[in-house]
Amino acid sequence: MPVVGIYLASASLLLVAGGQKLADPSPLVRALLSMRLHVPRGLVRVGAAFEVLLGLAALVLHSPWVALGVAGSYAAFTAFVVLALARGGVLASCGCFGRADVPPTRLHAVVTGSFALVALSVAGLGAPGDARTVPLLVAAAAVSATAYAVMAVLPMVRTR
Repeated sequence: MPVVGIYLASASLLLVAGGQKLADPSPLVRALLSMRLHVPRGLVRVGAAFEVLLGLAALVLHSPWVALGVAGSYAAFTAFVVLALARGGVLASCGCFGRADVPPTRLHAVVTGSFALVALSVAGLGAPGDARTVPLLVAAAAVSATAYAVMAVLPMVRTR
């Protein structure tokens, strides 16, 4: 079931992105302000903590309810990106992967929307709870690490 591997990778990304925002909510607060949305730092941290817990739960519980939560989370992220594009906000990082993040794009909206649909699919199918889960977790970690490198580390690399 390749869709489960994608789901687990998206859960890993929730964990990483939530951890970054939990450590420093400032980039997301600025991004929200650029769209005329005033959200206190404390509330951003609460949302980031929820994101971390949801990512962890998706990796270990294999519950359709958790998968629905992941779907809702990615649907909200997609709405945020679409709103940012429509309002011309978020001229710099949204803070999902640290300060050197890339700004949201149409492709970003397609990816987060796809993750929402994958999570909905997993909620309907139920994630496997057998020995196949371990290789999927390893593959999901590799995909997440690659996505993190492309979205957060690569933009920091300076060329001459």
